[in-house]
Amino acid sequence: MPTLIGSVQRALRLLEAVGSHSEGAPAKQLAREAGLPLPTAYHLLRTLTHENYLRREGGVFVLGAAAGRLAGGGLQQKRRSMILDSLAHFRDAVGAPVYFAVFREGEIELVGVSDTPASPAVEEWADFRATGHAHAIGQCLLAQLDEKTRRDYYERHPVEAVTQYTVRDQRALEDRIGSLGRMEPVTERQEYALGTVCAAIPITAGDTAATMAISLPLHQQERLLYVVDRLRSEVGALLSTLSFSISI
Repeated sequence: MPTLIGSVQRALRLLEAVGSHSEGAPAKQLAREAGLPLPTAYHLLRTLTHENYLRREGGVFVLGAAAGRLAGGGLQQKRRSMILDSLAHFRDAVGAPVYFAVFREGEIELVGVSDTPASPAVEEWADFRATGHAHAIGQCLLAQLDEKTRRDYYERHPVEAVTQYTVRDQRALEDRIGSLGRMEPVTERQEYALGTVCAAIPITAGDTAATMAISLPLHQQERLLYVVDRLRSEVGALLSTLSFSISI
């Protein structure tokens, strides 16, 4: 049996005891609930307070900022796991790599990707954040932004050729974005990666621009619209019960 550190176990029992009282509890009550001698409880409570896992307020102990960060990290992991599980569902349903991305704090953020060895995702050989004009994910996100926000993005990430098929300049990109219907999928062929075609659909995620996308090898480009339509129908069916978290 592995060696267990008793002081850590006792400290964790105290944290659990404090967490069970929304208004906090005094040391004597916490010692009793954690099954600890009062002197031991006092020593651990002082240490936990010093490390900001607890706060003492009016004679009672409540959870501190450090404990809140631990809880927040667990929630963040749970949200990310939920998204990755969902992407795996979509990947299997459409038979292609699936991507989920958001536009947050002025940048394109690829939140998750799900692929298989037989159908690998596109390699990020040029920074996705800086090449939004060249891939379907970025174009779909940019299309959801107002003109001012797009201009700010272009100032930091100018429209430049990534391959010989990349949209030629900012005006051409704006013309393409302006011609898109509200929920129309965005498609691109070899504009980011040679030998690859991609399509992206806008996703409703509160006030945040979000998208889901798929990629296929060039020789399967005739499947592109069918696959993205399948993705759209799958997403529509699942989003009624699943809320994608963008607080990742």
